[in-house]
This record gives sequence, structure tokens and C-alpha cells, in this order.
Amino acid sequence: MTIAPTTRTPAFPSRLPNVGTTIFTVMSALAAQHQAVNLGQGFPDFDCDPRLVDAVDAAMRAGHNQYPPMPGAAPLREAIAAKVEALYGRRYDAASEITVTAGATQAIITAVLCCAGPGDEVIVLEPCYDSYVPNIELTGATVVRVPLVPGTFRPDFDRIAAALTPRTRAIIVNTPHNPSGTVWSPADMRRLDELLAPTGVLVISDEVYEHMVYDGQQHQSVARFPGLAARSFIVSSFGKTCHVTGWKVGYVAAPAALTAEFRKVHQFNVFTVNTPMQHGIASYMADPAPYLDLPAFYAAKRDLFRSGLTKTKFRLLPCEGTYFQCAAIDELSVPERDLSEADFCQWLTREIGVAAIPLSAFYGGGFDQKTIRFCFAKKDDTLRAALERLARL
Repeated sequence: MTIAPTTRTPAFPSRLPNVGTTIFTVMSALAAQHQAVNLGQGFPDFDCDPRLVDAVDAAMRAGHNQYPPMPGAAPLREAIAAKVEALYGRRYDAASEITVTAGATQAIITAVLCCAGPGDEVIVLEPCYDSYVPNIELTGATVVRVPLVPGTFRPDFDRIAAALTPRTRAIIVNTPHNPSGTVWSPADMRRLDELLAPTGVLVISDEVYEHMVYDGQQHQSVARFPGLAARSFIVSSFGKTCHVTGWKVGYVAAPAALTAEFRKVHQFNVFTVNTPMQHGIASYMADPAPYLDLPAFYAAKRDLFRSGLTKTKFRLLPCEGTYFQCAAIDELSVPERDLSEADFCQWLTREIGVAAIPLSAFYGGGFDQKTIRFCFAKKDDTLRAALERLARL
């Protein structure tokens, strides 16, 4: 008698046993289900500059549709090097120190993979973007969580210093900071430089919101500080800068020795990036006005949104940069203010019709400060619609 084989999917140990669906996916799905205004996930609901679309179309029609060089199309790497030098005063060699990536998230995991492994420690400053910790865990390195100061989200350098050990391989820093909107000062950067100077610790500097800094402040890229620049991978994102998050194009700038290691991993986890988008962005960058004007563009949206929220009992935290506004819920007049941040955001989406993100989602331990995050990278009409609904609070 012939016995039919059973159909069975083999089990295997998970590399990320504690990871589920991200809060951003969950809240966006809930917003769609309840026809809520989605101020949760960080993406614009408006179109990019038509000139950028035309530039990509022209690149495709010019035949830029096959693999570009592994590090990225040369015109784009040259444009990035020129921009960084003009803004921050440090010249990165386009051939050996600039790599185009499939967005910032791929850039960050590649930087982590190329420099950390079992036995190493990597410091993250919480609250932090949700990819950092899984990226570190995939390498086998140990995550060391250091909290930013609750309420202000400023770096606590005494606690960072205490976290440094001979096993520390890298620290991930993020300014302007997602989710809080805090911007590091020159003094903060100098203190970090002093702290790391006697060590071999690398820096992964997440600067994707570099062009969203308000009220006359300047973005303090690690590129401005020679000691930090010499040990840093700088990560940025055209998705954020050009309002095209779905294109997934970013870059890393790093000294040649770091770039050589970065590219060893990059070539085998993505190899290279969408060719016509690279050429289109390179052409578009010939005019710096779009990114130089970005602070004023988003500051106007921030001010519109903040002005509307002052008519509610949300307690607004400062927003120095990014396109996120954090607000405390503890003084609202509704009984739901006593819910956890996560449950409050679910209620806000279902019953009020506005989706937001709980700040606790950015902490490994789910630290709850009765604070939620809104994204104001939306059309003014979208923001007004959200404010009309939030006025009930």
C-alpha cells in the first residue's frame, strides 16, 4: 500500500520572535476601516513636485532603465556630495564615500550589519524608530537601551556614558528626532564627540528629517563635527525630502573605510537601487530651492496644526523639527484620557475619526507617558478636517 506524503511546512526558530506587525501598519489599517483622518503613519497625502516626475520620466525615456553601478548612479552621488558640502562643510568623495540605498531603513540595517555581530553591543536612545532594535537583533549583537530624558527627549549624556563598555560597537542617534520632534544642539553634538573620542565606537546618524528644522535653528549633522564625521555613517532619505516615500531612495555618507565595509553588505542585500529615480533625483537636485524651502513649507503646516490643537485640551510638546507633533492626553476632559496610549489611539481612531501613534510603541518596554504622535505632513484641508474632529476634545 502506498502512503501519500503529508503536506507540512517545516518549523524553524524565529530570528525575531518578539516582532509582530508594526504599529504604523496596524493604525493605518484601522484608520482605513473607520474612515478616519490618518495622522498616524509618517507619509504625505499630497503629490511631489511635478518637475521631479518629469525628471524621472525623462530619465526613463533616455534609456536609464538597466542596472546602475552598485554604489549608485554617478550623477546622483555627485549631487549628494555637493549638497552635503554646501550645507555642512564636509566634502565626501562621490566615488568612495557616498552610497545610494533603497531608502533609509535599508541604509540603517546595512550599517548595523556591516559593523556589529555576536558579542558586540549597540546603543539605541529611546524612544526610537522601530527598525533599530530588530536590525541589531538580526546581527546577534546586544541592544543597549538608553532613555532620552522623559518629557523633553533631550540626550542624557551621563546615562550614555554609563552605557559605554569595551563591547560597545556603535550608537544610533537621530536628529531631528522621530517621534518627539526634538533637535540636537551644537552643544549636544560636541558632548557626544567628547564622549566617544577615546573609544572605537561608531555612530549611525539617522538624519532623514535634516531639512525639517524650524524657528531659525540649523540641523546639526555629524558631518559638521570632524571627530564625529570620522566615525559616522550618515543616513538620509529622498523619500522624506522630496515627498516620495514610496520611491524608497536614500543614501549613506561615510569615510572611505566605513563605506567599503558598508558596500560589502549593501551589494548582497539590495545590490543597487531604482535607476530612473536616481537619475531623475540627480537632475532635480540641480535646483536647491526645494529642499532649502522645506523648513518654511513644513513650519506653516506645523503652525496650522498647533494653532488648531490649542483649542483643545491636548497639551502640546515643542516641535523643533520633523513633521511630527506630540501631544499629552492627561488633561483632556474625556474619561478615555485614563486609557493607555495604545488604547487611547485605538479609541481616537474609532470614535473621533483621527488616527495617531502611541509614543509607547517607540519603547521596548512600552513606557507610557500619556503622549501620542500626530503627523502633520498632510494637505491643509486634511489637517483642518482632523482639527474639526479633534475639537470635541
